[in-house]
Amino acid sequence: MKIIFILIISLTATALIAAPIIPTALGMAWRYNMTQEVDHGLTVPDAKPDPDGKIRAPVVYRIDGTENVDGKELLKFEMHRAGVITNTDLLTVDERGVFCWARINLDGELVKFNPPQPMIAMPLKRDASWNFDGQAGDLKVQQHYEVTGEEDVQVPAGKFHAVRIRSEQTSPSPMTIDRWFAAGTGIVKDVTTIRAANGDLLERISLELAEPPRVTDRPEVKPEAAPKKLSVSFAKDQFGKASTTFSSDTPRIYARWRGQRLRKGAKVRAVWIAENIDIGEDVPPDYKVDEASAVAESPTAHGAFALSRPEDGWAIGDYRAEFYVDDVLVEMVKIKIVK
Repeated sequence: MKIIFILIISLTATALIAAPIIPTALGMAWRYNMTQEVDHGLTVPDAKPDPDGKIRAPVVYRIDGTENVDGKELLKFEMHRAGVITNTDLLTVDERGVFCWARINLDGELVKFNPPQPMIAMPLKRDASWNFDGQAGDLKVQQHYEVTGEEDVQVPAGKFHAVRIRSEQTSPSPMTIDRWFAAGTGIVKDVTTIRAANGDLLERISLELAEPPRVTDRPEVKPEAAPKKLSVSFAKDQFGKASTTFSSDTPRIYARWRGQRLRKGAKVRAVWIAENIDIGEDVPPDYKVDEASAVAESPTAHGAFALSRPEDGWAIGDYRAEFYVDDVLVEMVKIKIVK
C-alpha cells in the first residue's frame, strides 16, 4: 500500500481567496471510494482484489485536532483505511497557502519536511505553478505542481466543476498526481500513478468523493490490521503471472518483492531453502540453497531476485523462501518443484 498525500481544499481557480482554503472544524471528514491497481506481477498484502484484479475499499480523511511539533501547533489530518491509520498529515493554513510540516507514517514514525512542503501555494490562479525541492526525513523530494485548467467531473458524491492540478515528482521515485478541486467542497478526485523506468504501470490509486464532507466520529482503529512491510511473489518471468509451482526445467525463477513502508537503506534479503527434495542422497533438513539481498532506496522500493536453473535441473521437492527486512523475518512463501 502506497503513502497518499491528500489535502482537502476549498478554492477558486482564478483569484486569491479571502476565505479559509481548508475547513478546519474538529471531526470534519471526507469519505472516498478508493481503487488500487498494481502490476500483475505484484501483490498488496492483506488485500483481496475484485475479479477485475483491482482492489476497492472505502477510506476516510478526517481532522482529529492538532499536534504540537517543535513548538508549532499543526492541524492533524488522519487517513483511515480498513481500521488502520495509514498516515497522518500535519499541516498549517495561512495566507501563503497550505503547508505540510511533518507526516506520521504507519509505524508511528514522525517524518519532518525541510522546508515545509507547499501543497497549495497562494495566490492560486489559472496557470499557477510551484515547486517543492526539499527533504522528507532522509529522503530527497522534488515535485512540480501546475494548475492545468477547469473541468466538470462526475464522482459518486455528484457532479462538480473543479480545478485540475497536476504534480510531477522526480525524486525519490517518479510519480504523477492528478487532483480535482471543487470550490466549497475540496478534493473530489485524486489519481496517483507510479510507473517503472520502462513505462510499465507499477501502481495506480484513485480516490473519488463518495459523499459531501461532514463532521463525523473518528473511525474505529484496529492496530492488528496494519499491513505487512513486504509483498512477495514468484514467477517464471520477471513480469509474468505469479505461481508457487514450477517444473524442474524452468530456466529461471524470479522472487519478486515490494516494500510498503521501508526505511531508506533497509536491507531486503531472500533466502531459498530446500525442505524436502529428491536428489538421491541425504540432504539435511532446511538446507540453504542460495540467498540474495538488496538495499531499499525508498519506502516503496521494489525488485526481483533471479534464481537460475542448475545444470542438471531443479531438484524435485518442496522449498520455501524466507524474506527478511533488516534481518527480521517478514514473509515466507512455500514453493514446489515438479517434473
